[in-house]
Amino acid sequence: MNKKGLAILMRTRMRPNDRTKLSLSPLSNSQGDPQGNQSIGRIIKHAPVEGNEKLSTEREFELVRESMHSAISMNKTEVLDAVLNDFSSGYFSLDYENRRRLILALAKECDLNRTQVRELLKQYLGLELPSGEDAQFSGLEEEGLLSAFYRIERNLRHALKPLYEVLFERLNTHPGGLRFLSILRADILSILTEENIASLRALDSYLKEKLSTWLSPAALELHQITWDDPASLLEKIVAYEAVHPISNLIDLKRRLGVGRRCFGYLHPAIPGEPLIFIEVALLKNVAQTVQEVLWNEPPIPESEATCALFYSISSTQPGLSGINLGKFLIKRVITLVKRDMPQISTFATLSPIPGFMQWLLSKLASQSKFAEAEDMPQSSADRCSSTFRENILEPEEEKALMDSSMGIAAGTNGMEVMLSLLTSTNHEWTNSAEFLSILKPPLMRLCARYFLQEKKRGKALDSVANFHLQNGAMIERINWMADRSEKGLHQSGGIMVNYVYRPENIEEFAQSYFSKGHIRASAALHQYVQVICCAGKFTQV
Repeated sequence: MNKKGLAILMRTRMRPNDRTKLSLSPLSNSQGDPQGNQSIGRIIKHAPVEGNEKLSTEREFELVRESMHSAISMNKTEVLDAVLNDFSSGYFSLDYENRRRLILALAKECDLNRTQVRELLKQYLGLELPSGEDAQFSGLEEEGLLSAFYRIERNLRHALKPLYEVLFERLNTHPGGLRFLSILRADILSILTEENIASLRALDSYLKEKLSTWLSPAALELHQITWDDPASLLEKIVAYEAVHPISNLIDLKRRLGVGRRCFGYLHPAIPGEPLIFIEVALLKNVAQTVQEVLWNEPPIPESEATCALFYSISSTQPGLSGINLGKFLIKRVITLVKRDMPQISTFATLSPIPGFMQWLLSKLASQSKFAEAEDMPQSSADRCSSTFRENILEPEEEKALMDSSMGIAAGTNGMEVMLSLLTSTNHEWTNSAEFLSILKPPLMRLCARYFLQEKKRGKALDSVANFHLQNGAMIERINWMADRSEKGLHQSGGIMVNYVYRPENIEEFAQSYFSKGHIRASAALHQYVQVICCAGKFTQV
């Protein structure tokens, strides 16, 4: 093993099995780590302290709090860097509870002055504009009348900026400050999962807006990640791969080798660490299973490839949650691949469907209860609930499930049998050719319905679908038993989906989805649900 391989093997922190908590960075005790290398995947809460130790902890908190206020109020530029260093290092030295206290103090004590805003608004509303078509004023008189408006408007703009904006702006230009702000926002998001506090939501919204501005595409560098990159960068690819875990060094080297590409967005203020990265497979056709991408035979010669398949996109910064860097990354990669490999004509994904099984199991459970209620003497409440009764299975699907369930899956109707099978230990249904055959038609049809009809606030219910649709993709195909891993079966019953990006339609599709909720999908997908496209719900392409 070469030096680089050894370094990666020794230093890489392999990805935890549970990715559910990776979207938010926990508050953790980093023990004064100026780089903010926080623990990932769990919130670390320290045991209560007593006596002198408690007094020491409280003094430490007050010192950090003072340095925070000094970083906002300080006007002497020659000492500002030292104050910002004191604040950031002090923040990392705090335990969970004191970080939480400090963030809440920042949200409340450094908010805008609403008394001042109200007073300025009263002054503004007390001014009178020249009115009436016959009002005649000379240029000098008009300037005098409007000058009061300009003055109060200027003061209002200043008053409507919270004090913590000063802290954010100063940290952004401070070495290591952008990384610190990303970690700070991750901690804010972590607190918000436990406490829905208005001032904290406002703090998060303001910081998110600032980070979105500072991380605009113009400020980011697109970098092709290869085996020749430093081990410190490659270890982050292993640690943060969110879709298909990298199992070993051979797997990593294959993903960076012939027939594969990996691109990441880097920022000068966070050197050597991609903010987000995407993995690409160069293929002859759009892959239908994850095995074709990860564990297939040696790749085809790149000159024979006609498809660039995006099979994984991962963010390394929990604090950038909700900032859509992936949209810009995909567009840049498409442009770059088209330039370097003109024979590539198809740009597609092989994507998970993380919300499908959760939606389906909930649907099956609720509908099974409604079905049970119909068999009992009906009260008025029962009659009301029957309004929501829906047999989500077709008659032939119902019959097939009931006929095959004898002694294997209990249930008085097809939905109960299907629920029993899908929740069986170790996904036993996947080991039976009979059950695979019986479950394929309803699962594929219901998956198409999930994409085309199930909405949240007028947009696709599935988070990954929403991401790609808002970026200008269309839904091309759903693939049966495409991912038979534990995660794939748990999330979507093994089904995966291909989204296709057509460069000439990206902007049009993105705009129609954003403004009207139009979901672009292939005729093949519509055939599963056999509906007439209408009312702007979804559009066949």
